[in-house]
Amino acid sequence: FVAELAGKIRYYNLRHAVKPGLAGWAQLRYSYGASAEDAEEKLKYDLYYVKNQNLLFDLMILLQTVEVVLFGRGAR
Repeated sequence: FVAELAGKIRYYNLRHAVKPGLAGWAQLRYSYGASAEDAEEKLKYDLYYVKNQNLLFDLMILLQTVEVVLFGRGAR
């Protein structure tokens, strides 16, 4: 699936520039999707994270992840 998307979507492999974690910016900001178009939209959030990653951003993601888990809020 990843190889297929990498062939279709420009810069898709750059999303692997950081190690995967518990949650991500794209998962918090964009609902689940299985199409190439959804993957392209989520890639925008992933690339934003790659470009702007820092401890404060990670803490914000962690706090929002806890909010989603405990209260069911967030992207669906």
